[in-house]
Amino acid sequence: MSAQPVHRADDDPRVPAIPRSIQAVGNALSSEKRLAFYAEVLGAEAGEPINLVIETWWREAMLDQLPGRAERLADARARRGGVPLEELVQRVGGLD
Repeated sequence: MSAQPVHRADDDPRVPAIPRSIQAVGNALSSEKRLAFYAEVLGAEAGEPINLVIETWWREAMLDQLPGRAERLADARARRGGVPLEELVQRVGGLD
């Protein structure tokens, strides 16, 4: 049996998974974030501490792949485009 290629539609919001390895996570990060990641990896002890560093930066690398993430973060920090809580509650049908 052979693996089939993954075909995604242009409107598919999913992003390709990044393996949870030091090399894969480092390669997926921007150069600035990569330097911070490697500094944390080099300072972490083996076992759970280094696993936590990899997991934390893996999440950052995955989120960085989302189109428009930087713009959404900038908007949120500038308090642009938000929805008042009351309106959000109405949209989802209220809190029960």
